[in-house]
Amino acid sequence: MKLDHSLPLEYRSEENSNRILGFWIFLGAEIVLFSTLFAVYLTLWNRTGNGPSGHEIFEIGPVLIETFVLLTSSFTMGLAINSMRLGLKKPFMAFFLITLLLGLVFLGVEISEFVTYVNEGATLQTSAFLSSLFTLLGTHGAHVTLGLLWGSGLLIQVKREGFSLDTANKSFIFSLYWHFLDVVWIFIFSFVYLKGLM
Repeated sequence: MKLDHSLPLEYRSEENSNRILGFWIFLGAEIVLFSTLFAVYLTLWNRTGNGPSGHEIFEIGPVLIETFVLLTSSFTMGLAINSMRLGLKKPFMAFFLITLLLGLVFLGVEISEFVTYVNEGATLQTSAFLSSLFTLLGTHGAHVTLGLLWGSGLLIQVKREGFSLDTANKSFIFSLYWHFLDVVWIFIFSFVYLKGLM
């Protein structure tokens, strides 16, 4: 296997480059999934029936916390990848762990938000609006949960094996996934919460 040492570790083999390309294609499919969920939500956002509207249930506090935490986690993920490229294992581990902890905080706030909605009588069955809202937010939350599990396994692997072509490639691909979730959240923040609060 011929390695190009002028490239970052995660790109140094043809197989690694192909994996990254394949993951970009996968993210294209994820864009289609979330675009569909956004289209459904934007079609049904004012179909509240006898249930509450977004203006009645959304609170800016938890949303700002979720946004700050998730965007900060994207920054720490970038610092982790930069540390990996510099061959600094301890900073990589620290930044990666902080990223996962921030993801966990995000998930905790989102679950708390869901519980509050349900306690206020806003459930999946209440209206078309709430059904589309829970589906969109729940799908994003499920992706964050998957990311936390995936990232935890990857952190353990890097701790055991250090940086290699394999672990660097997996870490970079994970970072693409995590940044993608943050981009989706920006759209949720803008087109769900801000629109709903107006």
